[in-house]
Amino acid sequence: MRWPGRFDPVAVAVAIVWLAVVLGPPLALLDWRERRLPAVGSAEYQAGWDEFRDDMRRQSGREGPVQRKVPKSVEPPELVWLRDHVGLAVIAWMTLAGVLGGFLAVVFLGAVRQGTTAKRPD
Repeated sequence: MRWPGRFDPVAVAVAIVWLAVVLGPPLALLDWRERRLPAVGSAEYQAGWDEFRDDMRRQSGREGPVQRKVPKSVEPPELVWLRDHVGLAVIAWMTLAGVLGGFLAVVFLGAVRQGTTAKRPD
């Protein structure tokens, strides 16, 4: 039987891995966002998006196997996503990875502890 105050290196390692999985990708995304926002918010990027929309507008009336649709957004989608929706992505990741990762960590610890207690003679 394990006592509550006893140090369990497997549990500590699992907790560290779980925290890295939950916090690593959002921190990397937020860092990437800070580096990418100036580029996608520039006038040159907006001009490229406007040119793309104009090209889609010219191609939308043509007959052919592919029907082109003009994007509705006046701003580039990457800019809108990074500016307006990255918080939702971070919350979703932390919720889903936290719950699923926490469940898998508990299952893993249970399996490891079950394997160690089954080998002990009482």
